[in-house]
Amino acid sequence: MFGIGPTELIVILVIALLVIGPKKLPDLAKSLGKGLAEFRRATSDITTELDNARIVVQDQVEQAASAHDKNIDKKRAPASSQAGSSEAESSEAGKAGPDIDDDKDGDGDKRNDD
Repeated sequence: MFGIGPTELIVILVIALLVIGPKKLPDLAKSLGKGLAEFRRATSDITTELDNARIVVQDQVEQAASAHDKNIDKKRAPASSQAGSSEAESSEAGKAGPDIDDDKDGDGDKRNDD
């Protein structure tokens, strides 16, 4: 409870009793209790509102991600049908001549003179 031990709490209550007086102390405690209850209620309401907003935002993010995934799938579907034809084209192109660099020794020419 606020890092206050029982001894400190008793000292504070005794000082409050001496300063405020025995007649006004119960009224002060009652109004302090009402204030704390109102603060807790307001804090609870804010926490509930923030949790609801978080859930709404999370749902919107999931919907956007799902729509994004669907768009990607739609874009990939035509690309995969074209990939089959491009693979055939590349195999035919491979027959015509290699498109890769034959420079195995790394000197800049395609001859392998070690």
